Amino acid sequence: MTGAQSRSFDSPDEQRTPPKTRVDILKLEGTTAGRFTFEPGWRWSEAVKPIAGTDSCQARHVGAVVAGRLHVAHGDGSEFEAGPGDAYVIEPGHDAWVVGDETYVGYEFESMTAEQYARGS
Repeated sequence: MTGAQSRSFDSPDEQRTPPKTRVDILKLEGTTAGRFTFEPGWRWSEAVKPIAGTDSCQARHVGAVVAGRLHVAHGDGSEFEAGPGDAYVIEPGHDAWVVGDETYVGYEFESMTAEQYARGS
């Protein structure tokens, strides 16, 4: 194990591409990180729900937005919109969609979510 490590998302270990979605995965020592790119018009319930097989997203997300805007609606009635420079925590039980005409780019730091998100069986 090295004391420090750096990798580029431009050379991911894995890439997943459901409709209007690109998920780039990096496996680092002891953790997994993801770059999530969603095109305008993307909505979890349309693009990822068929893969997940659940009524709402059951992943816990911890991340940061670098481009675009994402609206999140949680099953408990809470909602928010995140944009560039925002960090977020989203608990399981939500839907989400891109707001506006700009592509959304966010970085996911919850290892389990990065490893499993939008992955087919």
